[in-house]
Amino acid sequence: MTIPTRFLPKGSLLLRTALVSVLAGLLPASISFAADAPATSVVVQPREVDLGFPVDATVEAVRQATVAAQIAGRVLEVRVDAGQRVRQGELLMRLDAREAAGSDASAQAALAQASAAYERTRNLHAQKFVSQAALDQAAAGWKAAQGAAGAAGAALSHGAVTAPIAGVVAQRQVELGEMAALGKPLITVFDPKTLRVIASLPQYKLAELKKAGRARVEFPETGTWVEALRVEILPTVDARSHTATARLYLPENIEGVVPGMFARAHFNVGRAQKLTVPPAAVIRRGEVTAVYVLDDKGGARLRQVRVGEAVSGGELEVLAGISPGERVSLTPVKAGIASKTPAAR
Repeated sequence: MTIPTRFLPKGSLLLRTALVSVLAGLLPASISFAADAPATSVVVQPREVDLGFPVDATVEAVRQATVAAQIAGRVLEVRVDAGQRVRQGELLMRLDAREAAGSDASAQAALAQASAAYERTRNLHAQKFVSQAALDQAAAGWKAAQGAAGAAGAALSHGAVTAPIAGVVAQRQVELGEMAALGKPLITVFDPKTLRVIASLPQYKLAELKKAGRARVEFPETGTWVEALRVEILPTVDARSHTATARLYLPENIEGVVPGMFARAHFNVGRAQKLTVPPAAVIRRGEVTAVYVLDDKGGARLRQVRVGEAVSGGELEVLAGISPGERVSLTPVKAGIASKTPAAR
């Protein structure tokens, strides 16, 4: 049996085709349709959240090493740049070690002379031609020459600069052709798997925060929240600022988090009921912060609100503007467009 589709209710092509098939006896009447679309609104209700004491913080690497020049020489070769991953022991750059090579040759020659002098003195001492003091002096000279030769050889090897740890190159402080003085920083490498944030805690809050022992870390730019694996508060207080340093250790491999980033540490100091909304519901127009409140007929009205800090879970605390039980749109841009159409009016 064929049923003209113009007599069917308006809707999606799938729905109309399915209804025609059911009426025609081609499909069972218990047919199921696609799942509901994602929610576009939410009812605002108080919920229990962690009470946090927020403190500005900075991300740093737990394992980080800066390689400095151990000989003076010109940079002859550069193999890596900032952002590259390196393995432990991998060659990073080469320095001109010709001066060190000259010193090594001199040290080897001095060692050969000292060794020969010691052998002659030892033979003469065996024949009772020289004293024990002369033999001891020759032995001391030979040992000193050995030490100098070893140091010169080690200095020669320092022309090859290698990675002290496996990780990512954070910064390269020299360019090809530059002169590297003894002790000059060359390359900084950090391990991206072990990161932490550093925060300064006011002295008057130390007892309360030590007792809490828990904290969450917020990255405002990305909206990411993570639970700190461990909170460590150092036992000393700075005499000038009267603050103590806290270290909050992060889980491994957090997307987009690198040393030097700004973060915010939220130390857990209790729980309380608060009215919250998802960040997606909030729009900002200049200095105005607002949400679209939906009525029973689906109409949207813009309403100014005052929001506080983000709470656990990433939602924003609502301080004023809406009441419990009101429904707000999670797609405020679409709600704003719809509210301006003739049908919405």
